[in-house]
Amino acid sequence: MAARNKQDTIAAVATAPGRGGIGVVRVSGPDLTQLIEGIVGRALTPRLASFARFRDADGATLDEGIALYFPAPYSFTGEHVLELQGHGGPQVLQLVLERCLALGARLAEPGEFSRRAFLNGKIDLAQAEAIADLIDAHSREAARSAVRSLAGEFSRRVRELVDGLIHLRMLVESTLDFPEEEIDFLKQADAWGQLGTIQAKLAAVQQEARQGALLREGLNVVLIGQPNVGKSSLLNRLAGYEAAIVTEIAGTTRDTVREAIQIEGVPLHVIDTAGLRETVDAVERIGIERTWAAIAKADVALLLVDAAHGVGEQERAILGRLPAIPLITVHNKIDQTAEVPRCADDSREIWLSAKTGAGIELLRKQLLAAAGWQAAGEGAFMARGRHLEALRGARDHLAGAEAAGERLELFAEELRLAQEALNLITGEFTADDLLGRIFSQFCIGK
Repeated sequence: MAARNKQDTIAAVATAPGRGGIGVVRVSGPDLTQLIEGIVGRALTPRLASFARFRDADGATLDEGIALYFPAPYSFTGEHVLELQGHGGPQVLQLVLERCLALGARLAEPGEFSRRAFLNGKIDLAQAEAIADLIDAHSREAARSAVRSLAGEFSRRVRELVDGLIHLRMLVESTLDFPEEEIDFLKQADAWGQLGTIQAKLAAVQQEARQGALLREGLNVVLIGQPNVGKSSLLNRLAGYEAAIVTEIAGTTRDTVREAIQIEGVPLHVIDTAGLRETVDAVERIGIERTWAAIAKADVALLLVDAAHGVGEQERAILGRLPAIPLITVHNKIDQTAEVPRCADDSREIWLSAKTGAGIELLRKQLLAAAGWQAAGEGAFMARGRHLEALRGARDHLAGAEAAGERLELFAEELRLAQEALNLITGEFTADDLLGRIFSQFCIGK
């Protein structure tokens, strides 16, 4: 997002594009007195919904609806905010927006309302990101986790860690000028025990953040194997409808076929691929190349084999080329071998029938386990890749502090770096270019 004047008055349509019963134009700025007078024709009572006619420069009515005025600092952005709730037709909303722009506002950039809320201390950065995640949530579980982050649960847990680090840093740094007494003092204060407590709490936050990241990002699952082992049939069974063409002809699938499904609210991006074999067919060879490209980006691979013959020489050749990702071997077509659905003791092999659906639930559970998913209930909060990276950075610096032992200068420095890593999550230590990248992904009007 380009740097713009924070003193500008900004305006945008805050409701989704298209027709609707109600549409909202939102305005935020340091002084809305003239704008309110120009479009409503009178002053508004703060925080009281009032019927109003929205007027053009000649006093003609553009629309009529509800006007709401929130004076600073008691608003979402921390500035004066006006919301004009009228009819949801695109042309009507555009007329009202253009009137606001004519009265001195400029069009808001994507995420600029949320960015101002962050800069004015109304929300922290994790809460601001949760707004976008709540809007984009594709499952109830993801929406609930985003609400928890928006309500400040993730931020609260991070601040607890930061508070513990600050207390520990205070103990360590207050002793650095007294070398004769510092080690005994820190032992009496159980400094290393406090460090262990912080590490345990951080590990718990990391686990919940990983669950939230799964809800947000989902899991890329690639189906691989020789031609005609049932990859497309399995994709259709998981999707619940005929997403891919299934025939008895080997090599039917020439390109990757992607389908989004959900298991316990976790989005899975399942990719059916061309069968892996030696071929002189130019089109099929391109499909096989795309299969290996999909494998390189996958989180989990399902190697399908015919249950009648199991893993053979060709499957072992495929396994020899696989990258280091979780792998589940699926013995398909047990409806033709009279076997029963089951999992191996290590859960890395499953026997099922994509045709009849027998054993599919075993596979669903194992896919979640391979992803590291744990039924989180109300415990997960939404997290992004940058949050996980910051938590890993804090973990590594705490490990560095532990390794430093009684070398207190190094111990104190590692604690400081761990605190900085955690502050990146809430935005207490954030570069402007990072803010630009984050808020530019928001929708306009939010």
